[in-house]
Amino acid sequence: MTNKKKGNAFTNNPIVRAIGVQKIVVVLVLILLLVFFSVKSSSFWTYASLLSIMDYTYYLAFLGIGVTFCLITGGVDLSIGTGMFCYALAGGYLITKLDMPVIVGILVTMGMGILVGLVNGLIVSKGGHAPFLATLCTMMIVRGLGAIITGGSSITWPIAGTPEGWTRNLFKFTLPSGTKIPLGFLWVLIAAVVMSIILNKTRPGRYIIAIGSNKEATRLSGINVAKYQTLAYLICGFFTGLAALAYSSAFQSMTPGGGGGVELNAIGGAIIGGTSMSGGSGTIAGTILGVFIMSILQTGLPKVGLQANYQQIIIGVVLLVAVYIDVLKNKKLS
Repeated sequence: MTNKKKGNAFTNNPIVRAIGVQKIVVVLVLILLLVFFSVKSSSFWTYASLLSIMDYTYYLAFLGIGVTFCLITGGVDLSIGTGMFCYALAGGYLITKLDMPVIVGILVTMGMGILVGLVNGLIVSKGGHAPFLATLCTMMIVRGLGAIITGGSSITWPIAGTPEGWTRNLFKFTLPSGTKIPLGFLWVLIAAVVMSIILNKTRPGRYIIAIGSNKEATRLSGINVAKYQTLAYLICGFFTGLAALAYSSAFQSMTPGGGGGVELNAIGGAIIGGTSMSGGSGTIAGTILGVFIMSILQTGLPKVGLQANYQQIIIGVVLLVAVYIDVLKNKKLS
């Protein structure tokens, strides 16, 4: 008596199995959202709207890539939203208020992200604290730190067109004609490809996945769990620093205490893309697709006349559905 394959003709299709059912569903949702907003708003399908979507996508994508590594270990990093603002505020303060070279501001921005990521990783892996609680504490710390560094004032990185404003051209290059090119998409694509290879084709990546799948079994197999758990948070901190640079290049100013809730959009993007909140599974490609959905919602909902409160409700419902799908998927696997 032969065993029947589980699923149906669609899910058992080799191409579908290779891509993943959830990724295909996310792509279809992405297309439906584009069609919906195009029909409902004549200003949505414009070049200016595309640039706006890209502005959101850059920093959310970097945050999403980083937090995917934490989620795959079975953890989370709640400090990435306020951290992004804090690091950008610190770097911008050095450049605009203390007349430091731009490169110094960039190094400080990245350095702070890496340092906080390392601290988060050590607290979780060595201290044994729950990731939610540990990163909630660092979230509050970096929020206050950003206000202390800047004295409570808003910070604007050098504007485009000035000698010091070359960082803005890294993500949105302006041609002599005035046309803006979303160059940041190239950096997001490169980061996604590189981190996909690291996650799926290297020993550290496989160990990170193994930790989320079964932490105790991974430890018993001789793998240094604390080392690779810390590495996941270090990677997250690095990409939070990149997100800070992307945000400071795309938007005019940053206010101390900002960034609250941004981490939920990044985490939501990862979960929509198929990363499991219980750990052990997730892909960078899925995260990028999920982040695009979040960016399109943030750009499209205001264009159809919805107020901010309704936008938050809709985005919250989308995240709730994504979490529910993750729960159902885990029940089927158990």
